[in-house]
Amino acid sequence: MNHVKKSGSFRFPPVNQERKKELHVFEKNAGIRFRKITFLNLAFSHRSFANESKESVENNERLEFLGDSVLGLVVSEYLYRNLTGRNEGELARIKSFVVSEDSLAVIAKELKIDNFILIGKGEEYSGGRNKKAILADCTEAVFGAYFLDSGFKASQSFILKYIVPEIDKVLENRHKKDYKTLLQEFVQKKYKSYPKYSLIKKTGPDHDRTFWIEVKVAGEMYGPGIGKNKKEAEQIAASIAYKYFVKD
Repeated sequence: MNHVKKSGSFRFPPVNQERKKELHVFEKNAGIRFRKITFLNLAFSHRSFANESKESVENNERLEFLGDSVLGLVVSEYLYRNLTGRNEGELARIKSFVVSEDSLAVIAKELKIDNFILIGKGEEYSGGRNKKAILADCTEAVFGAYFLDSGFKASQSFILKYIVPEIDKVLENRHKKDYKTLLQEFVQKKYKSYPKYSLIKKTGPDHDRTFWIEVKVAGEMYGPGIGKNKKEAEQIAASIAYKYFVKD
């Protein structure tokens, strides 16, 4: 019988032999090795899994919080040291793309994190393994877990291995753009106002909604942006408006 292991404030989800083999597959693919495999397993423990567990176990949100800070420091130092000709504003813009949900979800797919997440049945049913937010959060949790397990230097090397290609995408203008931010900056500068988003309609059952959103710029409506959530639909509407005004 598996028992929940405790370490300070952590209550680790149990790791049996089968799970240990799975985690070793992840380590091999990622090119890292944990001293305490329980840290890695905790990084994969989504809130929905912890809530449905018969035993009281921790989820990965604390590790995500830590990993977010470690990631931010690693990226900031790399940009500072390697982009000496860029000012603070440019560095901040590049960093915002690199640590974004989109970039982290790409890294998660490369690491095959979706195969290892411990997730609740309800979240599994709604396609949770492929949700960008869950993948990005879990990636940060893995970063945080490796930092706790092996220290800053090891975690820095691990993070840079996967984050530098995302930095290069931004520098070469091959990254996925945040059109809401681009549109807002453009509208503020040209019209001294802000884009206004409106939900036109939503279709489908609760677990599979589709949202239709338009954006108003200088009295004109653009769109609709159609997405599986409001954020996605707003981004698409913003891209339509932005590309109307600016040749991207």
